[in-house]
Amino acid sequence: MRLAATDFGGEGRPFLLLHGLGGDRSVWETLAPQLDGRAVAVDLRGHGESPDGPWEWEAVLDDLDEATVHFGLDEPVVVGHSLGGIVAGLWALRHPDCPAAVSLDGHRSATTHPANYAGLPADEVAAGLAELNALFDAQLETITRPSREITGTLRTSPELLDALPVFAKVTVPFLLVLATQNLPVPPNLLPLMDAHRAGLRRDMPPNVRVHEIDATHGMVSGNATAVAGIVNHFVSSRLSA
Repeated sequence: MRLAATDFGGEGRPFLLLHGLGGDRSVWETLAPQLDGRAVAVDLRGHGESPDGPWEWEAVLDDLDEATVHFGLDEPVVVGHSLGGIVAGLWALRHPDCPAAVSLDGHRSATTHPANYAGLPADEVAAGLAELNALFDAQLETITRPSREITGTLRTSPELLDALPVFAKVTVPFLLVLATQNLPVPPNLLPLMDAHRAGLRRDMPPNVRVHEIDATHGMVSGNATAVAGIVNHFVSSRLSA
């Protein structure tokens, strides 16, 4: 399908920017002009001003292929936030000639498999997940876009629950920018968030370069200049090596 998109312009290396679940391309307005190249941001299917459609990963990648052809983006660097970061990993698998891919805090759902939390007793993980899932269920009741069908599909998707097996197969230069500040959750759930991050550090595939940043999950808008600098340095260092 034809996606709604914004071409931020610029000269040089093309960047394709992918937002997170429930977001849209406007999240990149501050960050995109700071990238060293031409940046194009899209609304993923079912988000923003893009058409609705079932969430199927291959179809989502087909949408992006269409967008890159439309805008003349030849082998773009793909940068995604949250859900978009997982899509960036899948894009890199489909396009092994991709020069680089970046995930901005897109890795595992906060409510991933219990074994993915490190250093917390199993009963505390189970109790924390039950409470966190209840909070997310309540939040979804207030969301009208994307549709309940898409959010329902994604919440049980193996790729969203844990994208590390996807990342482990990526052969192009791949960067994960990991937020070290916790989600805004009740204080009793902070140990669960810490255990989630500890599990990521434990399980990260060796082919993935990790840059930790003192930021929240909302780093794209909250820390735009710092994140743009990290992305620019990673891309330039990898492509000049």
